Amino acid sequence: MHVGDALLSPVVGGTMWAATAGVTAYASKKINIELDKDKIPLMGVMGALVFAMQMVNFAIPGTGSSGHIVGGILLAVLLGRNAGFLTMISILSIQALFFADGGLLALGANIFNLGFFACFVAYPLIFKPIVKKGYSNRRIVVGAVIASMVALQLGAFSVVLETVISGKTLLSFGVFAALMQPIHLAIGAIEGLVTAMVLVFIYKAKPELMEGAVGVPKQKTSNKKLVAGLLICTVLIGGVGAWFASANPDGLEWSVARAAENSGVEIVEQADDALIKIQQETAILPDYALREGAGAQISENGQTSIAGIVGAGLTLAFAALIGFAIWLFKRKKAAGVQ
Repeated sequence: MHVGDALLSPVVGGTMWAATAGVTAYASKKINIELDKDKIPLMGVMGALVFAMQMVNFAIPGTGSSGHIVGGILLAVLLGRNAGFLTMISILSIQALFFADGGLLALGANIFNLGFFACFVAYPLIFKPIVKKGYSNRRIVVGAVIASMVALQLGAFSVVLETVISGKTLLSFGVFAALMQPIHLAIGAIEGLVTAMVLVFIYKAKPELMEGAVGVPKQKTSNKKLVAGLLICTVLIGGVGAWFASANPDGLEWSVARAAENSGVEIVEQADDALIKIQQETAILPDYALREGAGAQISENGQTSIAGIVGAGLTLAFAALIGFAIWLFKRKKAAGVQ
């Protein structure tokens, strides 16, 4: 559900950048409640894992469409809503800058659509109340599925509003929404089940980590084994699992194409030339493959593996850097007060 620059006007794109900047400032200010130095590596590796998971599109039966895990609920549960949102920023920024996945003008909208609704709406208002009386496998599954579906529905509806208000496509609001919401309901249900599987595994292996994320004092135990295990999963998913990604258009592309047909309009790719040039320069692996001519001797699967591992590594470094910078700033500020 990564929006491209071709769908958004500069006014809408700029407004969403401003909204995202506001949420980022809030999350950075509040993160000291939930972030300690021991959680910074987990912040990095979870960003890398979600990056890899987003590369694996799964087909939606009977539709000709596909979807992928967004990971917002997963990040919020394990890291807390503020650290989860900042980690999503690292994921989507790496995708836009180095893989040309989503536009630069649309980056603010993508962060808001995929991060804000999951971390600041669905997680605190749905997942947390469901598990409030105590974690159990059943509550985790129910909470993860419902929260993921709601987060995707809100994100999808936001995309519809942003696209229609921009007025660049002339798509019918009713037709576009009628296509976007059901397909992302299905994607959200699948994401919820995958999220639940990961959370149940972590709950059994390290329950204090999840309890800490919802405000219950956590035990001081090492995360090294968990981080190592998640890193192995990241390499396998990004390096091998991405080979089996569905070639079908994702839910947004599928919806736009069919909405255009039903509305009798033609989608014309119009984006800011300056932003396109910037993205062309920064995208070292555009569309998760080597640049034309650079990978002539490497198979398509090989290029996908390179993209998955490089992207996961960049995301890990960026997310951990964000966490460390905030932790260091808070520490210096606290020392200055004392």
